[in-house]
Amino acid sequence: MDKWQRMGQSLFEAAMLKRLERTGYAYLGSGKENIAAHSYGVAFCALILAKLVPEVDELKLLKMALLHDFLEARTGDLNSVNKLYAQVDEKKAAQEAFEGLPWGEEWFRLWQEYREGQSLEAQLVHEADQLDLLVMLKEQRDLGNPYASGWIKFAQGRLKTEVGKRLAEAICQTDWASWWLDYFVPQRDDDI
Repeated sequence: MDKWQRMGQSLFEAAMLKRLERTGYAYLGSGKENIAAHSYGVAFCALILAKLVPEVDELKLLKMALLHDFLEARTGDLNSVNKLYAQVDEKKAAQEAFEGLPWGEEWFRLWQEYREGQSLEAQLVHEADQLDLLVMLKEQRDLGNPYASGWIKFAQGRLKTEVGKRLAEAICQTDWASWWLDYFVPQRDDDI
């Protein structure tokens, strides 16, 4: 197989993430999201974090964010309950997912660095992963899910950086629909 065909395979593998659902929402009782949508949310959170932490390598951070759950096309999305009983050989999945790509070694190193969680970029991608989850949980709480608050506290407890904690607080204090609702719904009685 030539490198172009291998790149084509990689594109189809990434596209699979659009069809694979994140499994934790079943335990929450409401909400739904595919892995690709989550990866976009993580990348967007990472982009904001990159602007708040100027010493970070923004390009490296964004690459890492985009790749952080890429392997789930092969391994599936194991939620916290699943992880009590099942194990996945992520290293093997990463080696095989990136093998034969002209930049495969770079992507493997980025994935490995993310998993190790030692670099500033890796730490911020882990924060972005939790922040994206918080956005979805806050939406569910605002829509009335009684279990979302407990999950929110759990996700907030995973945050380690000051910038991540501050952004999480802002998420928790913001109504999920305020970004558009404030433009169309009067805020004061005299606006009616």
